[in-house]
Amino acid sequence: MKHLDPRAPLVLDTRELGRRPGSQRQVSRSVPAPADLGIEVLSVPEGAPVELDLRLEAVMEGVLVTGSAKAGLEGECVRCLEPIRDEIAVTFQELFVYDDIRDAEGAEEDDEVSMLQDDLLDLETVLRDAVVLALPFQPLCQDDCPGLCPECGARLADEPDHTHEAAIDPRWAELTKLEQDPTD
Repeated sequence: MKHLDPRAPLVLDTRELGRRPGSQRQVSRSVPAPADLGIEVLSVPEGAPVELDLRLEAVMEGVLVTGSAKAGLEGECVRCLEPIRDEIAVTFQELFVYDDIRDAEGAEEDDEVSMLQDDLLDLETVLRDAVVLALPFQPLCQDDCPGLCPECGARLADEPDHTHEAAIDPRWAELTKLEQDPTD
């Protein structure tokens, strides 16, 4: 397990909750987005502001974090490759288990459980999961984006009447070389 840096933007100190179940505090802050916050074609640019609204609540097992995050998105349409600019708002809830309680119970190491480390918690994984799950699998610039022409790559939204001559079946292509008598 890597050691958490208390100065990192997404690391929160829970000491003031005092491990008293029921004690809570609100946290609102703007943090720079970590790298790779999104999917390949749509993501929050690294370093862009992410607005966090959080409630930290001490419970018997650890600290329950309930919150929301808002950020700007940048990417491209999967059909026409036009740039997309949008916003995303996600909510999340995660229980961070006290590390000493978990050790005392002799529990096995479990990647599915979020752990407090010296009363510090890291929201990066929780935020990343919430954002990635909320993003569309195939982002579009508009719901009915017609995409690109498969023949020449023209953007069909810009040229709605765009057409090409019908392709000639290769088996009949040789016939186009024959001269036709205009009087027939």
